[in-house]
Amino acid sequence: MPNTKTVVPFSATKEQLQELDALIEHHKAQPGAAMPVLQGAQEIFGYLPEEVQIKIAEGLGLSLSEVYGVVSFYTQFSLNPKGKIQISVCMGTACYVKGAGEILEKVEKKIGCKAGEVTPDGKFSVDGTRCIGACGLAPVIIVGGDVYGNLAAEEVDGILDKYMQ
Repeated sequence: MPNTKTVVPFSATKEQLQELDALIEHHKAQPGAAMPVLQGAQEIFGYLPEEVQIKIAEGLGLSLSEVYGVVSFYTQFSLNPKGKIQISVCMGTACYVKGAGEILEKVEKKIGCKAGEVTPDGKFSVDGTRCIGACGLAPVIIVGGDVYGNLAAEEVDGILDKYMQ
């Protein structure tokens, strides 16, 4: 089966690239500079595409595999762009037992992309996340910062319709 994952080409403004250069220069001489530079780069770009990782590796005198090792180890870093409206489906134990898997499938079908992806128009992204600490409301989704709990899969379409307009 061919990979149908939507690939959004990387693009950056001149200002973003200058900000990254300044960030690298500021931290370059510090031991362990990779973490603060990667955190700052993610704030600048919203995610850490290969092009940004290469620039960081070159700027800090690290190998690309060292930089990628840090990025792929820590869950705070994202290799994929996020949509303007981010959807998180809690997949923690309490939510999963109460049907989060079915809810995630409904979300993916409704917005037209899989977990970890962004819609072709860049409007939505969806992720299955670890426990968000709202076990008493299980199952829970967060849409654009709004929390919805005690959900049934049948409610997903109605919730997402509000954000699709």
